[in-house]
Amino acid sequence: MDTKVLVVGAGPTGLLLACELALAGVRTQVIDKREDPHRESRALNLHPRSMELMDMRGLAGRFLAVGRTVPGWQFAAGLRRRLDFTALDTRHSYALLLAQSRTEELLSERARELGVEFHRGREAVGLRQDATGVDVEVSEGEGRPLTVRCAYAVGCDGGRSIVRQAGGIGFPGTDESMTAVVGDFAKADHSCNEQARRHGVLVARLEAGLTRFVVMDPQRLRVPSTEPVTVEEFRSSLIRVCGTDCGIGEPRWLSRFGNTTRLAETYRRGRVLLAGDAAHIHFPVGAQGLNTGLQDAMNLGWKLAATVRGWAPPGLLDTYHAERHPVGHAVTSGTRAQALLVELPLTEQYRYPATLLCTLLDDLLAMKDVNRYLAARISALDTAYPATSPDADPLVGRRMPDLGLTIPTGWAHVYGLLHDGRFLLLRLNGQGSALDPGDTDRAHRARTVTAVRHDEHPDLDGVREILVRPDGHIAWATRTTEPRALHAERAEALDAWTRTPSLDNG
Repeated sequence: MDTKVLVVGAGPTGLLLACELALAGVRTQVIDKREDPHRESRALNLHPRSMELMDMRGLAGRFLAVGRTVPGWQFAAGLRRRLDFTALDTRHSYALLLAQSRTEELLSERARELGVEFHRGREAVGLRQDATGVDVEVSEGEGRPLTVRCAYAVGCDGGRSIVRQAGGIGFPGTDESMTAVVGDFAKADHSCNEQARRHGVLVARLEAGLTRFVVMDPQRLRVPSTEPVTVEEFRSSLIRVCGTDCGIGEPRWLSRFGNTTRLAETYRRGRVLLAGDAAHIHFPVGAQGLNTGLQDAMNLGWKLAATVRGWAPPGLLDTYHAERHPVGHAVTSGTRAQALLVELPLTEQYRYPATLLCTLLDDLLAMKDVNRYLAARISALDTAYPATSPDADPLVGRRMPDLGLTIPTGWAHVYGLLHDGRFLLLRLNGQGSALDPGDTDRAHRARTVTAVRHDEHPDLDGVREILVRPDGHIAWATRTTEPRALHAERAEALDAWTRTPSLDNG
């Protein structure tokens, strides 16, 4: 084999996936058709759950050092009230404004530290799979394509994914019916920011003195996304929408985007898998696209690594589709509803009733419980995966809270104990050895930590032990106090999730 896993696409999803695989000891190559990384800002926003994922791998500090935090984000343009992330149950109760190019730069840096191989200027043009691997045809420009043999190929190559098409995976959904324009400008009159926002224009201050504007102009709503954007058009649209051109000048990036919405029929077909925009595309309302892709990568990485290295429980890789496809469905369905909230007030025949609807929604967002519910949904903090058995503890499948812990070696947070990408067996009763007899062969896959004390959390009342997955979701939890029963439950959980390898192909 040329490589164990070939990741096609060096965007944020592909880069984080490559990091996860390499962290788990899997030989990984990344190819991308672009000769150079993106320089445009593109996607802008890392939500609380994505920052938690970075925290789990010791990367949050790198991102916070170059990004800017804001307390919330829009649910939909035209609503006065924003989602309040500060009320959420997380140490990362903010959105981090950071250009996608910087996100890719930071993840590329980490991938190289972990030994990931990069090949730019190489484009996947086809593939064939068999029982033992995948042959990916890769073009390097002129000349005959070369063939890369891999155990698994993962398409992180965007909405027009060649991997998805060559893998025969359908991509049903709805076509574009409206568009908006986005621009990053080195010059802007910030005294106009609030006036623009009152008229539904998204305005965000970026790094390096740039300002982003996103405008939906009723007169330009049906212009195809393939039509280039000019500064003159952008200025005219701002004047029509909010009465001022906001002093824009020196554009650094202009683009037009639409509301095409599609979801892959399956995230896995044999040895071919999809993640990020290759699996789901939608209108970027709520800034969920990049974040959903990062969460795909975190879910897939450890499962694919376990499969390649031979210790995956039966059916583990199939749970990638089972867990993430419903999330993709929820995001694509939700953004269609959010996009309608954007479109209707701009459509003359619906303008008045749509304005009444937006007023009602603003009133609802003023209610703390409603705002918290929608903020948790958009930020993905409420993502919970199906339990593995009907008698599982209610915590199973949910996100593990980042508790503060007093452990024998000092003080720690839960996410700080996940930096190495292993399972975490957390004993909250203050008792227990590092590993029970017979479990020492699992040490490379599961770390055991005993907490002498821990932060109180209402969801964890009575919980004695928790097995946390590498992606920060709960695999097993117990409230059993009888020692023999507790030992039996623990052994069963460890065997179900971290069994002894049958063959290490690392």
